[in-house]
Amino acid sequence: MRTRRAAVLAAVTVTATALVAGCGGSVSNSGSTHTKNLVLIPGVANEPFYISMQCGAQDEAKKLGYSLDTQAPTQFDASLQTPIVTGVIASKPGAILIAPTHAQAMAAPIKQAKDAGIKVIEVDTALEDTSIALSSISSDNIKGGQLAAQTLSKLVGGKGSVLVINTKAGTSTTDQRAQGFENELKQNDPGMTSLGVQYNNNEAAQAASIVTATLAAHPDLAGIFATNLSSAEGAATGLRNAGKLGQVKVVGFDASPTQIQDLEQGTVQALIAQNPGQIGKDGVDQAAAALEGKPVTRNISTDMIAITQDNMADNEQYFYKAKC
Repeated sequence: MRTRRAAVLAAVTVTATALVAGCGGSVSNSGSTHTKNLVLIPGVANEPFYISMQCGAQDEAKKLGYSLDTQAPTQFDASLQTPIVTGVIASKPGAILIAPTHAQAMAAPIKQAKDAGIKVIEVDTALEDTSIALSSISSDNIKGGQLAAQTLSKLVGGKGSVLVINTKAGTSTTDQRAQGFENELKQNDPGMTSLGVQYNNNEAAQAASIVTATLAAHPDLAGIFATNLSSAEGAATGLRNAGKLGQVKVVGFDASPTQIQDLEQGTVQALIAQNPGQIGKDGVDQAAAALEGKPVTRNISTDMIAITQDNMADNEQYFYKAKC
């Protein structure tokens, strides 16, 4: 979830994509749920990670004969995602695929969907309360953090001080990445010293300020792990302002078009790429299984890969999309 969440509108942007249900079957007008209708509620609109997820979900929904509508908040914020969930509940879809924007704050509105008879599938992020969703599909973010630590260790020669810049506390995916990174350093990289985790509230400017302050206190800073897009962008800005760009190594998360460009230009030295299209596909598969009375898998993990300038040409399938 590496992510630019610039608010273009004052409240929420609704991106609707209706697909023809290829297997026929009319939607019921009764009080029950419309079982051929699925709604995807990503964490934020207009972000390549979630666009790629939507593309995978759309393709699978069409293949299985379901319609898919996508509605997303303009910022990764529970107060903006909650009214979307409330509105979707009123439309009574068969299932909701949702990336909760907060592990606790989104529990109540999502539980309302469950109580209304709507099947709930978590994609990317998850609630702390595991009793609400039927299935959770995401990258193994702890392993992703471990991979980031291993990659950064190679870049800095296994020694030096390193910093983690995270987005918002309470975001399950990025918190797990930071946890995996810190655990890997403690267990397998005795030559590297962690300066801890700092939060930028998903603002690149705050991440830049964090880097400036850290360099003032620790001029020997060797590397930075940025858990999402805004963290990586801000880290690069802070290093650029200090004349340290390229000297302090940066490992970012995700592979949006902007991040791929940054990797090509050497602004960041590595990216940990997820497979959001697969997450969307798996989410639709689990929703369809639940609606059709078939077995549902409670937890599904998708793969990740470390991309550098040396191997990026061989891993273009992991690059995120700006549109379907």
